[in-house]
Amino acid sequence: MNRVLNMLRRLNTTLAATLLVWLAALSASAQAQPEAAAQPSDDALGKQAQLTLDDLRTFTDVFNQVRRNYVEEVDDHTLLDSAIRGMLMELDPHSSYLPGNQFRNLEETWRGSFTGIGVEVEARDGRILIRAVINGSPADEAGLNPGDAITSIDGQPVDDAHVPEAIDELSGDPQTEVEVGFTTPAGEERTVKLRREYLRIPTLSFQLLDEDWGYFKMTAFHRESATDFKNSLDSIAADDIHLRGIILDLRGNPGGVLQSAVALADGFLDEGVIVTTRGRNESMQMKLSAEPGQWLPDAPLAILVDRATASASEVFAGAMQDYGRGLVIGERTFGKGSVQSVLPLRNGGGIKLTTALYYTPSGRSIQAEGIVPDVVYHFAEEPHEREADLARHLENGGQPQQEEGALSIHQGPEVPIQDVLAVLESAGLISPKDDGADPDEASPGQTETDS
Repeated sequence: MNRVLNMLRRLNTTLAATLLVWLAALSASAQAQPEAAAQPSDDALGKQAQLTLDDLRTFTDVFNQVRRNYVEEVDDHTLLDSAIRGMLMELDPHSSYLPGNQFRNLEETWRGSFTGIGVEVEARDGRILIRAVINGSPADEAGLNPGDAITSIDGQPVDDAHVPEAIDELSGDPQTEVEVGFTTPAGEERTVKLRREYLRIPTLSFQLLDEDWGYFKMTAFHRESATDFKNSLDSIAADDIHLRGIILDLRGNPGGVLQSAVALADGFLDEGVIVTTRGRNESMQMKLSAEPGQWLPDAPLAILVDRATASASEVFAGAMQDYGRGLVIGERTFGKGSVQSVLPLRNGGGIKLTTALYYTPSGRSIQAEGIVPDVVYHFAEEPHEREADLARHLENGGQPQQEEGALSIHQGPEVPIQDVLAVLESAGLISPKDDGADPDEASPGQTETDS
């Protein structure tokens, strides 16, 4: 340790302090490991301790070269944040650094609300692509639409190196303004000024089909999603409506809070494991099971999925499929079978770190494979990348699933309810008298009530 201290004294004072904090944090982390976690052996520690003094000197050399010679002045904190961000970005597509405000916004998102302009976005090919727009939000009123690409924020162009920071800038304090430049799929360029608002994320909608089938669209899982679904069922029952079956549309659902997906699955099961997680650290091993009691034990369940159905949505679909509780209809899902733990940092921010993998009740890994539907049904021609297409994605490590040939093919964003009910009838889940609604009155593309 004396050699390390002597070396640090010869370094730049600011950087020396930074590295001392780093070493102290590593030491504190090692002392704070939970007693239940497996402690590495001395041999394992020897293999992990690969940093040398030359490695630390190299880091300080790069740090000092950038701070002295880069074309524009960059403060030390920005450089250190960039180093942390780069370290996490190199691990896998879902590990990332969360600055203070982004870390706080994540908690709001889990609760089903956030402050922003009302868009759901994703980083793709160095751009910010809009995936969804909340009805009535500032973005909706300004004419932004799914498929638009955000090109600038407050006059600053969005580039590949700063996409995470740019996404973070879309959120902020309520009633503050942000200028957004974007390009439509047709190539039209526009710039609009928007006022951020506190928004409730509408994730569940319901439509009654032919007075006996319930169509539910769930766009994400937040902490109250399962409760919202149960409240919706209770409201339907209070109106003296008996649902003969449920169509649960999880197309485009990117996941969210795992516990909500597990609670929803529990509502359709009486017993059995719903999902297990396996990680390198024993504290990341979990097995979540169903408890007795179902919401609608005699009602058949159809689950619509597509290439954008991911994470917690795949956990739910996989559990229903393994137990034969629901018929999965659609396309092979996204394949995000990894668990991210959100770990707070002393600076008020946090890191989102991949710590485990999901496994269905039968032991299937979802990672980079997804859920293969019982009935393959193609919804749209436009390709959508999956987990396996992302750079640095984790490999599955298990047996690949074989996708069966399509039983029916449909092109377009909306699935005809008549076709879904016909599939359910052919699977023996409903009788011919339940063959459905007038397709002109029962398209799931338009919902009647939001929960």
